[in-house]
Amino acid sequence: MEIDIYADLVCPWCYLGKRRLEQALASYDGVVTVRYRPFQLDPSPVPEPLPLLDTLAAKFGGRGRAQQMADQVARAAAGAGIEFDFDRALAANTFDAHRLVAWATEHGRAGETVEALHRSHFRDGIDIGARPALAAIAGEVGLDATAAHAFLESDGQVAQVHTELAAARELGITSVPTFVLAGRYAVTGAQESPTLLAALTEVRRQLTAGT
Repeated sequence: MEIDIYADLVCPWCYLGKRRLEQALASYDGVVTVRYRPFQLDPSPVPEPLPLLDTLAAKFGGRGRAQQMADQVARAAAGAGIEFDFDRALAANTFDAHRLVAWATEHGRAGETVEALHRSHFRDGIDIGARPALAAIAGEVGLDATAAHAFLESDGQVAQVHTELAAARELGITSVPTFVLAGRYAVTGAQESPTLLAALTEVRRQLTAGT
């Protein structure tokens, strides 16, 4: 079964959704292929690194509301073994990070790269909108950091990422994470692992039955 994950790398619920899917797959006895599809919650440029909580406060009605949202997702993530440090996290435009994921996919390191990007953003306070930082993250997951930096400085995968972002809009995807199973069945949100496992099992049943 093919699973397409539409997600943004600065979306905390996407990080949690990825982890919960992995937990579901650990209990699933079928064969799956996971593909990471780009989505940008905010495509606006980020000229300089800014504290994430400050940008959330500006969008959602103040620092108190931003902190409340951060605390909520941090509690949920802790249950899945994910550590968030919103006091260190920096706002970032993720277009180049999505390009890096596309490049890593070609080199068989997509999952590791997505995980490292989420961790770098949410735990380590790394600006994942900066190309040198992205190249260093590539090196951490076993890719060639020098080659990654050269790729990012080129126009590699620019057209592809633009095309996939447009395709997500055409599919009607407006919130992430969204998991598309077997190209036909969508599950939206960071659902609990048992819910995702049940969806996988039901989709496999329907595919086997030819419905």
